[in-house]
Amino acid sequence: MAAEARRGPRRGEDTRAAILEAARGEFARAGYAGTSLRAVARAAGVDPALVHHYFEGKDDLFAQSVVLVSLPGPPASLAAQVMEGPREEVGLRAVRTFLGVWEARRSSFEALLRSIVTSEEVARAVREFLTQEIFGRVVSGLEPGLEEDERDLRAGLAATAATGLAMGRYVVRLPGVADADPETLVRRVGPVLQGYLLPR
Repeated sequence: MAAEARRGPRRGEDTRAAILEAARGEFARAGYAGTSLRAVARAAGVDPALVHHYFEGKDDLFAQSVVLVSLPGPPASLAAQVMEGPREEVGLRAVRTFLGVWEARRSSFEALLRSIVTSEEVARAVREFLTQEIFGRVVSGLEPGLEEDERDLRAGLAATAATGLAMGRYVVRLPGVADADPETLVRRVGPVLQGYLLPR
């Protein structure tokens, strides 16, 4: 009896993990709008009812399989990591930090990027995370007395550069960018973010 009880949760955890893995693949392939729960169930090799059993709906499945593992956190510690060190190297640290996170979570991050253009909820989550939770914190930490409009402009420009790099490398796969060594991108893109975060 005890052995059966122990096996049950393990089977459930395995099923949930299989659904999450299949969902990441489907979202990466088809984006948020083009992915159905039935397609995820088929890819996972489970009955569609099990997807509904473990997740409240497509939004919940997307959040659990993609968003929570793609957007690094907690935001405060990530922003602190970017700010820690010489001010003149904050742009380099920002690019290096984000590339490190993106490379480690590549499949889920690609799914997130592909879904930005098809789901306003996803776009809003990414927008708020980058502009408010990350770059907004960085700008405020570097220059606490900055006016709100200027802070938002700097954070928005930095987020634009980061998003453009991510799309070019992982979704559009631009030649030269997609296969570039991360440190090469740090050296080339870092000064751009530096100029946005701390303009002269």
